[in-house]
Amino acid sequence: MLRSILFVYTPAFAQTAVYMLQSVEYRPGVHLKWLWQVNDFNKVAYRRNLVKTRPAKMLLWAFLLGELVEAAIAIWLFVSGVTAPHYGYIPIAVGLFLITPLLWAHLIILPLWLGDWIIIKPSQGRKISRAKTSFAKHPAVKIAIAGSYGKTTMKEILLTVLGDVKNVAATPANKNVSISHALFAERLNGDEDILIIEYGEGAPGDVARFAQRTRPTVGVITGLAPAHLDRYKTLKAAGEDIFSLADYLGGKEVYVSGDSPDTRKFLKKGYEVFSAEGIDGWKVSGVKTTVDGLEFNLSNGSKKLRIKSHLLGRHQVGPLALAAYLADKFGLNARQIESGIAKIKPFEHRMQPYQLGGAWIIDDTYNGNIEGMKAGLELLKELPAKRKMYVTPGLVDQGAEEKSIHIELGQAIKAAEPDQVVLMKHSVTAYIEEGLTGYKGQLVIEEDPLNFYTNLDKLVAAGDLVLLQNDWPDQYN
Repeated sequence: MLRSILFVYTPAFAQTAVYMLQSVEYRPGVHLKWLWQVNDFNKVAYRRNLVKTRPAKMLLWAFLLGELVEAAIAIWLFVSGVTAPHYGYIPIAVGLFLITPLLWAHLIILPLWLGDWIIIKPSQGRKISRAKTSFAKHPAVKIAIAGSYGKTTMKEILLTVLGDVKNVAATPANKNVSISHALFAERLNGDEDILIIEYGEGAPGDVARFAQRTRPTVGVITGLAPAHLDRYKTLKAAGEDIFSLADYLGGKEVYVSGDSPDTRKFLKKGYEVFSAEGIDGWKVSGVKTTVDGLEFNLSNGSKKLRIKSHLLGRHQVGPLALAAYLADKFGLNARQIESGIAKIKPFEHRMQPYQLGGAWIIDDTYNGNIEGMKAGLELLKELPAKRKMYVTPGLVDQGAEEKSIHIELGQAIKAAEPDQVVLMKHSVTAYIEEGLTGYKGQLVIEEDPLNFYTNLDKLVAAGDLVLLQNDWPDQYN
């Protein structure tokens, strides 16, 4: 206890406070909520540390300067109280000194607001305005990808397959907001055949704004599931925002995942549905899954493709079928399509397999929605292994659906029948346990997630299959 109190009065506390702000993407309200929930600031930066970007450095200096000024005032009051007949200054000075670090953990949002309104927003506004003009003039086919999950995977699939033959550019990693689109536009040469732009969904109206600014000609909607419900409040609101991409396109050249149950209520005439069964006359058959990837046949009359991919899980059949379909529309031949799909590698922390001490580990720690979790669990059930282990902390940002979603997750885990389930102790653990009622395997509640992941090699043996799904950032309890 004493150590955690003393930590607040060290220079490291300033880094912790700025780290907290950075971790919540500089959202003051979320930062303050987290700040008020912390019991031990010495343990806040658990999984990561402050990335000293230029904004982070400026906030850190503002924090330290503010503390210095306040400490100087406290010292002046204390000295004045001792040397002059102003004894009332002494308790004020002591109180001011004691609250200085925590006070500045709150006041740090003031230079953030100031910098945001005076420097960042005007600068970003100019970049976004230039990008809007750039996208409007660019002659390329512009494919926009939206959805609650699967966006980055879909983007990378299309980039790999189409980019093997065409001049294709895509937004990097999961950079999927307006300023990311603007920075992407600045790097374009103007001679690209195809642009692939990923759309994030942070709050109602985002997708519609992205569409107005990037001017897509093709839309892909990868699925709908509870996510970001702290800001959308309902799944319907999230769906309306995501499907505003289809509205922008007038319902033409819109491709929607039919494997996502919640997208069905938003389907309209003219939308093209892709799924594990195929798309627009192209039929899927002969699906085989292993820990090395999946294979299936895709045929449409005389056109026949043998798809072989290193991606894991039957849930990837639909996206791969769509990629093959679009590649065919863009003029790629069968050999080029098959070759491009064969080059796709599992993406980092998204159903990414690796071996550890003779065991197979499937790293799906970027997964953050119930549909993705269930897809991974279906794969876990399907693949053979001497012992199967499932590890998760649960899901974040589920809003009012938090309890029901985690009970559903527990039921899906039970249906997959792993030999051991490891739940990282968090606020939703009890709900998952409720869903696991009747589970006959071994249930472990892990109090120290980082220690567990660090020592995973000591917990597995040859022949094991371990599925790791989702990981909670430090700001969640």
